[in-house]
Amino acid sequence: MSPTHITEKTRRLAQSLRLDQTSGEKALWRALRELKSDGIRVRRQAPIGPYVVDFAIFTRKLVIEIDGDVHALPDRIAHDEKRDTWLRSQGFDVIRYSPVDVSENLEGVVSDIRRRLELDA
Repeated sequence: MSPTHITEKTRRLAQSLRLDQTSGEKALWRALRELKSDGIRVRRQAPIGPYVVDFAIFTRKLVIEIDGDVHALPDRIAHDEKRDTWLRSQGFDVIRYSPVDVSENLEGVVSDIRRRLELDA
């Protein structure tokens, strides 16, 4: 395993997920790319240790997730809690939005992210 704890399997999974994004992930990705003008680089389907996150802003240690219905299942809730605990132990904040939030209120989601990044006064 590499010093970053990212295995080749995790890298391949991230690449695969980039090719198979949900409509919400695509929409949010287009919006988050606009943060470049503020000097913020966002990575999509980014491997972090043993996990792949929907979006990561490494310079701000922020992970952004879009959680579909599957995340409400008991085993998935436990997995997400374990994952979030690990990510937080690495210094990351984790924020989650539902696909409905993204599809019906993309502007509000982006505003919330900008506020968390302290880009809007």
